[in-house]
Amino acid sequence: MEMRESAVVLTKRLAQTAQETFGDFEEAVEKDATKTAVLDGTVHPLTSYVINYVKFLFDYQSTLKLLFQEFDEGDADARLTAVTTKIMQALQSNLDGKSKQYKDPALTQLFLMNNIHYIVRSVRRSEAKDLLGDDWVQIHRRIVQQHANQYKRISWSKILQCLTVQGLSSSSGGQLGSDSGSNSGLSRAMVKERFKTFNIQFEELHQRQSQWPMIENGKNPQKYIRFSPEDLERMLAEFFEGKTWSEQKR
Repeated sequence: MEMRESAVVLTKRLAQTAQETFGDFEEAVEKDATKTAVLDGTVHPLTSYVINYVKFLFDYQSTLKLLFQEFDEGDADARLTAVTTKIMQALQSNLDGKSKQYKDPALTQLFLMNNIHYIVRSVRRSEAKDLLGDDWVQIHRRIVQQHANQYKRISWSKILQCLTVQGLSSSSGGQLGSDSGSNSGLSRAMVKERFKTFNIQFEELHQRQSQWPMIENGKNPQKYIRFSPEDLERMLAEFFEGKTWSEQKR
């Protein structure tokens, strides 16, 4: 009887220690002050470390649920879900802080997009998905998309503006594309200046961003991507050339 009571006391102590450990880990993740910046905006070491920790937890989830039941008579699944959710929230909060280290706002968005995408992909491939649920996954996929949209806006809006007719005026005072404008009177100097600006901005963008990696969405893309960029360029150039289908396939 005495041994049984000792076992119960020990189990409760283990449960309490587990609770305290998770709380300490959550706090450590949120307050991690590592100054090492990921220069190219890829997955931060903290992200991969936390994800591996969560995967490790789920390798022993049956034991953890027993400990949670000893500590709290509530739903063990709900308790494990709450613990995991808090750890994920702490990680995202820390990543938001780390993203502010970048001077380039486009790289800030790429960093957040890469890291949150990595988190979502890892959750979808693990048992954590069963507890966090589809809603959690969908919400965070939308967050990834929001950062992608922000990246595109910051990186490309000024460059693409150079290729629009907005702001190009004809010599008669009308604007290109308006009813009063005359395309023949369009200032050549203004068009040349637009292309010059485009070339400079695009070259700068290419020089910076060709060094940045993107987290791949999946393996074996050749299974679902039929045309390469070179194929598309060649095929678009063949439009309206009057060739038969057999001639195009040669």
